[in-house]
Amino acid sequence: MLTRRALLASTSLAAADWPQWRGPARDGRVTESNLLTKWPDDGPKKLWETAGLGAGYSSYSIANGRLFTQGQQDGAQWVYCYDALTGKQIWKMKAGSQFPQDRGPGPRGTPTLDGATLYSLSADGTLLSLIAATGKQNWSMNILEKFKGHQIKWGLSESPLVDGNRLIVQPGGTDSAVAALDKTTGKPLWSAGSDPAGYSSAIAFDFGGLRNIVAFTSRGAVGFNAANGYQLWNYNKVSNRTANIATPLYHEGHVFLSSDYGTGCALLKLAKTDSGVSATEVYFTQDMRNHYCSSVLHEKHLYGFSSGILTSLELMSGAVAWKDRSVGKGQILFANGMLVLQGENGAIALAEATPSAYKEVSRFTFGRGDYPLWTQPVIANGRMYVRDQGKLVCFNVAAG
Repeated sequence: MLTRRALLASTSLAAADWPQWRGPARDGRVTESNLLTKWPDDGPKKLWETAGLGAGYSSYSIANGRLFTQGQQDGAQWVYCYDALTGKQIWKMKAGSQFPQDRGPGPRGTPTLDGATLYSLSADGTLLSLIAATGKQNWSMNILEKFKGHQIKWGLSESPLVDGNRLIVQPGGTDSAVAALDKTTGKPLWSAGSDPAGYSSAIAFDFGGLRNIVAFTSRGAVGFNAANGYQLWNYNKVSNRTANIATPLYHEGHVFLSSDYGTGCALLKLAKTDSGVSATEVYFTQDMRNHYCSSVLHEKHLYGFSSGILTSLELMSGAVAWKDRSVGKGQILFANGMLVLQGENGAIALAEATPSAYKEVSRFTFGRGDYPLWTQPVIANGRMYVRDQGKLVCFNVAAG
């Protein structure tokens, strides 16, 4: 196990670490390649299982041998730190009051690891900056109270975004749809927009000589200048006005967006302008309707669940390559040329990432409890982590 001193001294990540929501680049792509391309008939070997996380759909950040997640129990929401190799709990920190919800109580967002600091956002708006080694608090605030935001039906669900010295969150208040904080102190740097919050997490990228932030609010997608919060563009056609959940995807001057409830997806082309950056629609189609799952991109094709149907879609044209019922509605990762598919009813499968056809090579049953299996699985350092509310299971998916 790493010592406290070693963890605090670590400012770089191993290639196989998973420091935030959807991985190092927020794109659902596992960067390591020494992984199984076929699982045993009864599934990968279980290394450990732990209970006691409590209620919630929070996924995990993993680095330096530690796993960070959130859960709700004993009348409160908590941030947890576990030993990623053994499943032993190292520390926990209270992170907000309990959040009841008929579709599942507790926190939704994934903690974000930035060097020796961990940032977490609970469903009630409690934002924490913690020392990752110990759980000791650096600073805290409730973003709904601070920015006069409004709680949304199923609770704040985003995962905070670290971008340079900025921490990006989405309070959903008037003139504060999106806010940037100094990550060291929590001091507000800027806030902009007046859309209520969605359930999606923001992304950041360089384009047009600017650092860009794209957020998918309750009303649509919005682009901001990361330096000052200036709104660059907005696009509302892809919003379903019920629950915009999927994370935007950036690729070579284009932004892909998708939502369900009968809506669809859009590809936007970015262009540099005198005032910053503009966005124009390349296509809009109903052939990819991401609900809570965000699509992954591999060699010009997107793979994602269009409502309950796994779909392969050519990114630049929107043309459908294939559709398959696969594991039913669920979550997806790209790993070592394969698609890792987790169905909300407990089936987990491995399929080839190819636009030629759906080619499943392995499947096992994980099962589920009282609520659907909505937590995004994670693969880091040859291990796959799957959560069903209070239960967390670690599998060996390393080759050799």
